[in-house]
Amino acid sequence: MNLAYKILSSHLKEGKLVPGEQICIQIDQTLTQDSTGTMAYLQLEAMEVGHVAVDKAVAYIDHNMLQTGFENMDDHEFIRSVAKKHGITFSKPGNGVCHQLQLENFSKPGETLVGSDSHTPTCGAMGMIAIGAGGLDVAVAMATGKYYLQCPSVIQVNLTGQKAPWVSAKDIILKVLQELSVKGGVNKIVEYTGEGIATLSLTDRATICNMGAELGATTSVFPTDKRTLEYLKQQGRENDYVEMKADADATYDQVLEIDMSTLEPMVAKPHSPDAVVPARELEGMAINQVVIGSCTNSSFADMMRAAKILKGRKVAEHVSLVIAPGSSSILAMLSENGALADMIQAGARILECGCGPCIGMGQAPLSKGVSLRTINRNFKGRSGTNDAGVYLVSPEVAALSAVKGCFSSMFEDDMYLEEVPSTPFIKNANFFINDYDPYTEVYMGPNIKPVPRGEKLAKNIQGKMVLKVGDNISTDHIVPSDSKLLPYRSNVPHLAKFSFCKVDDQFYHRAIENGGGFIVGGDNYGQGSSREHAALVPNYLKIKAIFALSFARIHRSNLINNGILPLIIDQVGYDFFNDQDEYVLLDVKDAVENGTDVTVQNINTKETIVAKLSLAPREKVMILQGGLLNAIKELGGDF
Repeated sequence: MNLAYKILSSHLKEGKLVPGEQICIQIDQTLTQDSTGTMAYLQLEAMEVGHVAVDKAVAYIDHNMLQTGFENMDDHEFIRSVAKKHGITFSKPGNGVCHQLQLENFSKPGETLVGSDSHTPTCGAMGMIAIGAGGLDVAVAMATGKYYLQCPSVIQVNLTGQKAPWVSAKDIILKVLQELSVKGGVNKIVEYTGEGIATLSLTDRATICNMGAELGATTSVFPTDKRTLEYLKQQGRENDYVEMKADADATYDQVLEIDMSTLEPMVAKPHSPDAVVPARELEGMAINQVVIGSCTNSSFADMMRAAKILKGRKVAEHVSLVIAPGSSSILAMLSENGALADMIQAGARILECGCGPCIGMGQAPLSKGVSLRTINRNFKGRSGTNDAGVYLVSPEVAALSAVKGCFSSMFEDDMYLEEVPSTPFIKNANFFINDYDPYTEVYMGPNIKPVPRGEKLAKNIQGKMVLKVGDNISTDHIVPSDSKLLPYRSNVPHLAKFSFCKVDDQFYHRAIENGGGFIVGGDNYGQGSSREHAALVPNYLKIKAIFALSFARIHRSNLINNGILPLIIDQVGYDFFNDQDEYVLLDVKDAVENGTDVTVQNINTKETIVAKLSLAPREKVMILQGGLLNAIKELGGDF
């Protein structure tokens, strides 16, 4: 048995480990962050449960920390009060990025984790099954200890050889993205094997698992070994170590071989993480901004390597370099060992420990500017500047380019840090709050609005096509993420006004005028973030069904959780839909109940097509009831 299935089988509650079948697994840990957490905790409150049912639940504040108004802090206080009421650990603003903190403080080999952030798979580096999900799925996991998913197949990525000095973990995952694409991991687990693993630190592995989310993968996982134990010793948690590895005769559904000795520094060009080329192809390209940080590359080792390059050098006068360490522990260690001073003396701006620029919360690039970032996504406009070009690179390439003043991978010998010392981490418990009081009064600020609810499925559904889009529509397209809108993640009616604004600024008005309707998309619809707002907003706008050539895994689940039909069409079906024509889904309720295809008729021309709808039994109930919250209310909390 492979490692992924070993962990899944040890946590299996329902179903069989057969790819494509729905399974239910026991969850040991959950995490939320404040961008998605407010809605998740509103949903948890709606379930009227007491203490959470998982061993460890953590609520992080790391996304919406720019307090230009009351909205963000209101959400933080709401989350803090709910955490206290339900026995959830609360991580205060400034403590760091949720995935880095979870890795440092709570990750355990062989356990399961589900989080309301698509980069939750970061903890797969610790030999965990760590899965990103929509907030409602995480709320249900907190309430019941259960998580339902489609059983994934498993891709083996076999790492051989040894990477050259200036090749990083970021380059390995960029190579995997180049090979598999942003949809190559949908409903799959990526499991890393081979002798090359031994050369990768735990945080190298975390970088690779983190960006497995850009493959669309359910999660990624590494075996545990002496590198894992070394990291746990740094954190003072060596007793959490368990050996986890695949059987010698393990089988896989797909195999990718990567010889690390053949790799070189890589870069993902705008506007997709799989638009990958060798960094040397962009040598000398003018740049304006460099960002080092995010959950992908903000570890102690990443910071130390960047500091080594910057030490005694100067950031180019026309370049803005910003650096955000991943956790308060890392920041304290950099301060203590002098690396922080090296960064500041070079001319870097030090941001507080959090997500910041990665999710468009400050540090937007120059208009038509070029920004090199160590983050995981470079979707158009995600940085906060719609016409900027964002390039994804390693911390080493980022720091070097900041000094050179242009894109560069031509390193000097004295820039290389041979080995980052295995220093015990400075642990600071003052950022974590572990109070539990079931009688806590929950704080509700004026910006927090009720969770939208769907309606029970009707016999037929009629409406206009209110939007038609192409391939790789991301959750950033559906509900933009920037400093202006992030404070309104708990206010769906306000967010709805900006839905698809970067694709079609008239979408909201059409949806309102037509009382909802249908959306038509291309391949990989809903890629990117786990944010369920990309389903909550269409639900609020009375979008009843979305037709697409294929759906991203998390977004498909979020649509079903909100009672919205995710219907699969082919290219002929895509061409069938015409702007503003009206359509009817004939006998759709019967189709859902009986597991048959859905007939779609153009009311104007009377032409029809067939759309495919593949639902597990539990998903059928959710669609029929108008969403998961309705199903729980109707059928009970253990649904």
